[in-house]
Amino acid sequence: MPEGRPPRVAPLWRRWLKGFGAFWWDFLVGDTPEILIGVLVVIGAVALIAKAASLNTLAVIAFPLLVVAVLGGSLVWAGRAKD
Repeated sequence: MPEGRPPRVAPLWRRWLKGFGAFWWDFLVGDTPEILIGVLVVIGAVALIAKAASLNTLAVIAFPLLVVAVLGGSLVWAGRAKD
């Protein structure tokens, strides 16, 4: 870089977009990407169950059970990581 020239600064919109993406990545993924993957699997499974003929009641029952299973699996995973 030549002497006397200020460093190049990215345009405001690019810095804002990068910050916005970094916030959502940290918010959704954070330290535990397995929870994000589990949530996406649960939502997909419930959507598939709900789309099947007359299985809306099963989807309503399955959703909280699957969420508890994902959270329980996350606790087991965290317990093993500490050992």
